[in-house]
Amino acid sequence: QVPLVESGGGLVQAGGSLSLSCAASGLAFSSYAMGWFRQAPGKERLFVAAIAWSGGRTYYADSVKGRFTISRDNAKNTVYLQMNSLKPEDTAVYYCAARKWVTGTDEAQYDYWGQGTQVTVSS
Repeated sequence: QVPLVESGGGLVQAGGSLSLSCAASGLAFSSYAMGWFRQAPGKERLFVAAIAWSGGRTYYADSVKGRFTISRDNAKNTVYLQMNSLKPEDTAVYYCAARKWVTGTDEAQYDYWGQGTQVTVSS
């Protein structure tokens, strides 16, 4: 059973917005820091954003800072990624990930992964 399930991906024009969700099950969600990563075709998976277990701190890759917002609702066991001012270079499969307690930007630090959702930004 995959404990994390992403949704909300799709096709959008450059300059548009998308909102991704990641629902957790079978985890003590409020004990986990959550992260979003993305992988473009033929490229390595890269850090996008992370949020502390409490939601009190957030971290962003420079490439998305000011355009993307990560948030969470511990009552709903869900983490979100609001993506605005999308660019073609944001096209990728987006993954959410969970790490016990501590946030991080290295994918190797995360314990659980979703299966990913495709985001495509047309020019």
